[in-house]
Amino acid sequence: MERNAKNLELLGFNLSQLEALAIENGEQAFRGRQLYQWLYEKGICNLEDITVLPKSWRGLLIEQGFTVGCLNEINRSKSIDQTIKLLLSTNDGETIETVGIPSRNRLTICISSQIGCSMGCQFCATGKDGLRRSLRVNEIISQFFAIKEAFGRRPSHVVFMGMGEPLLNIEPVLSAIYCLNKDLGIGQRRITLSTVGVRNTLPKLAEMALKHLGSVQFTLALSLHAPNQNLRESLIPSAKNYPLNILMEDCRHYIDITGRRVSFEYILLGHLNDHNEHAEELADLVGGFQSHVNLIAYNPIDGEEFQRPSFKRIQNFMNILERRGIAVSLRSSRGLDKNAACGQLRRIHL
Repeated sequence: MERNAKNLELLGFNLSQLEALAIENGEQAFRGRQLYQWLYEKGICNLEDITVLPKSWRGLLIEQGFTVGCLNEINRSKSIDQTIKLLLSTNDGETIETVGIPSRNRLTICISSQIGCSMGCQFCATGKDGLRRSLRVNEIISQFFAIKEAFGRRPSHVVFMGMGEPLLNIEPVLSAIYCLNKDLGIGQRRITLSTVGVRNTLPKLAEMALKHLGSVQFTLALSLHAPNQNLRESLIPSAKNYPLNILMEDCRHYIDITGRRVSFEYILLGHLNDHNEHAEELADLVGGFQSHVNLIAYNPIDGEEFQRPSFKRIQNFMNILERRGIAVSLRSSRGLDKNAACGQLRRIHL
């Protein structure tokens, strides 16, 4: 993907760009390949530490203002289920969160795309303090290496489901997906992009992804959380400007362009959106759709009145969807004892 000439953070540069950088600085192309190896295979964070490069070129890169672009870890919390949440600082003094979720055969990283969020979803801790700014490519990719260091192994799956709305930061997010796929070897089918929905962006995302990535194999996860417009507006303020019928039509357009199904995320809020009639409405909404419903039991946030639904209510909701022929799964909650919901750790340290 093309890069802004003023971008001096090296994380996110691909092999050909690093080779070109070497040649521009009077070095041979293989020096760019060495730099590439140390960035993406060794995960080095300081140019001074890339000792395989000539000291003179390292000094020149630093003099020109180039940096690797890593973030600094300032807090780490670990849950009894081994989930690790990191609070990372940017070079302008802001903070973001990233979470590593381990299981026997995989390590999933939940990546942030913005500092804060402007969407204001009622059940989400991230939006409580508003949006500060969007993240740059290096700040997104640096989260991968931070989780790799914390666990001592590479993440195998990536979900853009942390702080922020990815569709309000499309270019850097797609550049990060390209880097994760091409430079870090994460298959697109192991990458999920989650969005609450931004009007006029889903078809744009599909077209831009095809242009920049060549093919669209990552999963689009639409945060639905309600089966009708009135309830969705009460939970997601931005839904007032993005009616549910238009959102669903945009999803169909996305499927037509990419050939990929949409995964609908649905947070179950006890006695609010988890009634049997809500399950029936949801089945009506997504029935006949090339889709999958991913149910998520609410992760409690301090100061909010939302409740985590009982297992019985969750099971009833799932049973109705399954009986209606809807592909459905339940995501297990992780990190409940360590404030692992998006934005909670950052709010504690603000």
